[in-house]
Amino acid sequence: MTSDKTLAAAGLILIYATAIGFTDNFVRLIAADAGLWQFHAIRTVMALTMLVGLVSILKLRLRPKSWKAVAGRSAIHGTAMLIYFGALAFLPVAIVAAGLFTAPIFVLLISRFAFGQTIGPVRIAAVAVGFLGVVLVLGPEALSNASLAAILPVAAGAMYAIGNIATRQWCAQESAGTLLAGFFTALGIFGLIGMAVLFAFPLEVPPGTDGFVVRGPVIPTAEFWIWTFVQAAGSLLGVGMMIRAYQIADAGRVSVLEYVILPASAFWSWVIWDEVLEWEAWVGMALIVAAGVMIALRAQTQAVLPRGPAGDAV
Repeated sequence: MTSDKTLAAAGLILIYATAIGFTDNFVRLIAADAGLWQFHAIRTVMALTMLVGLVSILKLRLRPKSWKAVAGRSAIHGTAMLIYFGALAFLPVAIVAAGLFTAPIFVLLISRFAFGQTIGPVRIAAVAVGFLGVVLVLGPEALSNASLAAILPVAAGAMYAIGNIATRQWCAQESAGTLLAGFFTALGIFGLIGMAVLFAFPLEVPPGTDGFVVRGPVIPTAEFWIWTFVQAAGSLLGVGMMIRAYQIADAGRVSVLEYVILPASAFWSWVIWDEVLEWEAWVGMALIVAAGVMIALRAQTQAVLPRGPAGDAV
């Protein structure tokens, strides 16, 4: 029975990776016409409208048990996604996704230095392997002048890791629907704040995707509406599939399966934009995947041991 559920979870994760890898490749089209903040504000309205429409069909519970905990977790994960989508305007999706998937490494480091948890040699090695992978993925730019574009994906991974810890520590009793609604709401609020600030204090906006982060509210183009809707629908579908996968199969196995989004993103970048990653990036992504697998398998081993520390699971 377990193998059947794992196989079903793998199928759900494949749908998640395919949907997210496809839709995220079109953020650059949105970035050419509008701003990051307007994108998030409008996408939130679209996503929450669809989510509310699914409440009765899927029997979702959206009301939080702890408003404070959900708000805090949503703000952290929302910040991670602001950084993630900001980076998508400048970098290939696979590169940005690789930065986001450094989250398990940051979870270990935060658990060790913030909570005093002991990490063994296997997971120390995983951190070292993952760090080497990050350096290879980001390329010489990260080693030379550490530009903002190179640092953004890793910053997103760090914030996502903090959000994952908050999910476990603060929101263990919350439903998936509640966390999904909180996530989109936080991004929508950030979007409205950013639009208001840039409307009141407009900045000089470079043309095209270079102006994505500093562009205030504009009259959206038809292309913006189309691809923002695709983004909203794709996010709901993808995250919904991912949540369902975690519900029906072992979390350690599912977290390893999630790494399929890296080759999926690279595949769509090649199909849509004819972008081909350098061999260093492929090796780096492989090392990041290896680090995640080491962490997940070690956490799974710890979970089956008597009196194992529940907080060790990534």
